[in-house]
Amino acid sequence: MTSSPCALPHPLPQSLAVACVLAAAALLAAFPGNAQVHEYRIDPIHTRIVFGLDHAGFSTAMGSVSGSTGWLAFDPADWSSARVDVEIPLDQLDLGNDDWNRAAKRMLDVDRYPSARFVSTSVEPVDAVHASLCGTLTLHGVSRPACLQATFNQLKRAPMPPFRRTVGFSATTTLLRADFGIDAWQSMVGNSVDLRIEVEAVRDGSTPQTEPHPEPEPAP
Repeated sequence: MTSSPCALPHPLPQSLAVACVLAAAALLAAFPGNAQVHEYRIDPIHTRIVFGLDHAGFSTAMGSVSGSTGWLAFDPADWSSARVDVEIPLDQLDLGNDDWNRAAKRMLDVDRYPSARFVSTSVEPVDAVHASLCGTLTLHGVSRPACLQATFNQLKRAPMPPFRRTVGFSATTTLLRADFGIDAWQSMVGNSVDLRIEVEAVRDGSTPQTEPHPEPEPAP
């Protein structure tokens, strides 16, 4: 077996020594154990969930929910280390009409269940920027497994003050509302709900690094 020139016992020329140091650094950076996982706080202003469902066969009713809070952990070099815990305030649901909003909140029983929560349990990378993110979704008092198809957009410092380190994702999934006990108005409102999720999260020192994040118990 031919030895690497970096392993030779005699003193190395400066240029070769520099090359060996750079090569060693590259190997360390590629080694999974060197992954840097950081936690980021969900930005409620720039995070939004858009939903669509059938309206009596006439159209797809579209709405959104803003104001989500929570945290995520992410290392772009290691998708499998990603984790998410997010709470969605259903009282901020908006269908663009006050009457629709009141009806939708009654259907969701927002007075009893004012929020939904998603806690990740596993990540299956597809490629460098895509992954299947699975976890437990608690909605209307019912916890069920759910998977999101996630896209990593970018991670860098935001261009506006206070120039915080920011990560962005897009995700999609489809739910059946009846799975969560939301089965009213079946002749008027479709059972299948398509979700599009846009997330920004910031690393600003306010995200707890050691606080435990309990997961909801899935329904039997």
